[in-house]
Amino acid sequence: MEQMDEEKDGQHENVAFRAQMEESLKGLKTVEDGQLIEGTVAQLLNDYVFVDIGYKSEGRIPVLEFADKLPEVGSRVKVVVINKDGRNGPEISFSKAMAKQLWRDLRKAFEENPPLPVDGIIEKEVKGGYDVNLGGDIHAFLPISQSDSQKVENTSKLVGLKAKFYIERLYSENKQNIVVNRRKYLEEIVEKNRDRFFAETNIGDTVKGIVKSFTNFGAFIDLGGFDGLLHINDMSWGHVTRPKEFVKKGQEIELKVIRLTPEEKRINLSLKHFTEDPWMHFETKYHVNDIVEGTVTKLTDFGAFIELEEGIEGLAHISEFSWTKMVHKPSDVVKIGDKIKCMILGYDIQAGRVSLGLKQVTDNPWDSIGETYPVGAKVHGKVVKITPHGAFIQFDDGIDGFLRAEDISWTKKIKHAGSVYHEGDEVDVVVLEVDSENRRITVGVKQLLDNPWEAFASEYKTGSTLEGEVTSITSFGIFVKAPNGIEGLVNNANISDDKEISSEEAKEKFKVGDKVNVFVVDVNVDKCKVAFSIKEYKKALARKELSQYMASSSDNDEAYTLGDAMKSQSKKD
Repeated sequence: MEQMDEEKDGQHENVAFRAQMEESLKGLKTVEDGQLIEGTVAQLLNDYVFVDIGYKSEGRIPVLEFADKLPEVGSRVKVVVINKDGRNGPEISFSKAMAKQLWRDLRKAFEENPPLPVDGIIEKEVKGGYDVNLGGDIHAFLPISQSDSQKVENTSKLVGLKAKFYIERLYSENKQNIVVNRRKYLEEIVEKNRDRFFAETNIGDTVKGIVKSFTNFGAFIDLGGFDGLLHINDMSWGHVTRPKEFVKKGQEIELKVIRLTPEEKRINLSLKHFTEDPWMHFETKYHVNDIVEGTVTKLTDFGAFIELEEGIEGLAHISEFSWTKMVHKPSDVVKIGDKIKCMILGYDIQAGRVSLGLKQVTDNPWDSIGETYPVGAKVHGKVVKITPHGAFIQFDDGIDGFLRAEDISWTKKIKHAGSVYHEGDEVDVVVLEVDSENRRITVGVKQLLDNPWEAFASEYKTGSTLEGEVTSITSFGIFVKAPNGIEGLVNNANISDDKEISSEEAKEKFKVGDKVNVFVVDVNVDKCKVAFSIKEYKKALARKELSQYMASSSDNDEAYTLGDAMKSQSKKD
């Protein structure tokens, strides 16, 4: 009986155990290989973390998979089932679960509209760009052209950078072929920052920025990914030639906002507006005709810019450099950096202009020119310029006199001064005329000598004769030079009295160098002209011979009459 009772009790326990097992199995989850499920950390050992996934036994995960921080017992973690019926229980992976979850997050970020940025680390350079670690053993390719909002000069500088990216292309979970774009994300941030700047900033506000780069017209200032322009004219109220003398690349500076143009995304900044415009007080310090001192800051073809103080700059035109000298280049008189005195000739405050003169700080020599160079004075000078009508002769103090071609010689016909003089020649002249109002002095060379025309006119009155030399034969007559160098003209009508031949035929009897007797028809000393006649000479000679013949005949033959003489003369003609 006891044995039967024991058998009954054993059967009862087996039934209860089987019922308990069945009840326990009912509570187990349906687990499949490759499944992403959540479990509870059951135990932590040196090498493994045991996780209850609600299966027949706990799965274990190598501690190495928890690179950042080990989970606490009782905490929930996501895992991927690699083999639910592994040798030592279910084989599970935390890192693969993270990768699987991350992949889902990446796809979601890619498919969102608009797309969402993802985090990553630029780990290394590869051909054409960079390798980016997105976590969970997922890597992406970042083209170098999409790695920054600006041109990348030093490619290694981005390696190790933690940043945000947009996913450009995402192919498949298995291939893990992903292309990301950092530039697009940065440009969006810049646009947001710029929009906020325009919305929150007013003209006159003070802002901070970093000097980013230089141009020949100023410097670009980084205001937080977007640029503002510090123009060269807004660096100082004074003259600025080199922006780098006022700001340095990489320097953080404070600036005033002086212009905002949101539609063109333009921001103009200023350093000089931290101080007052010096033109505001110009008229309290400066007046027309004041003699002031300034510094030459710039030279141009037309003059020199002179800074009177920071922000006040005037122009001395080249015509205001000297009373007497013809200045061709400002650099012949002044150079950049020179401290010079000048006179204020005029100003325009609205335009910010001052007209200056250099010559006005010295006496004007033309005011007393008549005393310095009186008419008739003999002066030594140098030929500085030849013109078609004469030559400019410069005296020792820079005053110029003009020598006309007709005042070079009493006797020679000078058509161009260059046939007699060259630039640099030294010459003595006589002052003929002084015009201080128009700043002109006329000089002559021939006036150094006695006027040979006066001597000629005294020696050869009208009606006298002389022997001369043919110097030239022209279409209108023959030029004949008298013994003292005076040259006169025998015009065509006065060459021959033979009416049967033309003037051209008459001139053929003469050649240059021939000696010829002429009759003085007219002498004009003022115009330095004399008219000769060969025809009149012959007539005068005939008259003389006739007179002599008549005189001799009257002594020998009282019967010889005037009529006989006229007949005799007509036969000769």
